[in-house]
Amino acid sequence: MIVALIVGTVLAVGALAFVLYPLFFGEQRRAFYPPLAPRQSERDVAVSALREIEFDRATGKLSDVDYAELKGRYTEDAVLAMRREERESGAPDTDADEIELAVRAYRDQHPPCSSCGPRPEDDAVFCSQCGRYLRDRCADCGAPVVALDARYCENCGNRLAA
Repeated sequence: MIVALIVGTVLAVGALAFVLYPLFFGEQRRAFYPPLAPRQSERDVAVSALREIEFDRATGKLSDVDYAELKGRYTEDAVLAMRREERESGAPDTDADEIELAVRAYRDQHPPCSSCGPRPEDDAVFCSQCGRYLRDRCADCGAPVVALDARYCENCGNRLAA
């Protein structure tokens, strides 16, 4: 019986030593720090804030008055951050320049009617809805054409459309 008690005690002390050994003599562990996320730009922060208030409003957590106030503030912050980033980059946005040129070329080919808006016809001289002369000035003398159904220039008498 004494032998069993001695064997049990030796086993218990051995198990305790096995469990406590890493605490006292084990390898020095470094503290665990989660990896840092890359820092978001100001623009990304402002845009994510706008998305968050949109979600909060959609779920009923934000009133319309609070939403309007926050949206104005966050939109202004986002625009300022975008302008600041654009200024810091120093490189002009070539895609935007090409798009702007394409839009201007389209508008030059499709003159708008002052009352009906842009016309889809390339060669339109008169508006297809209201009949107004689309070129706002006479090609010969440059006088403004104000009459809705003008066929001739009031200043020089030249024909406005062929």
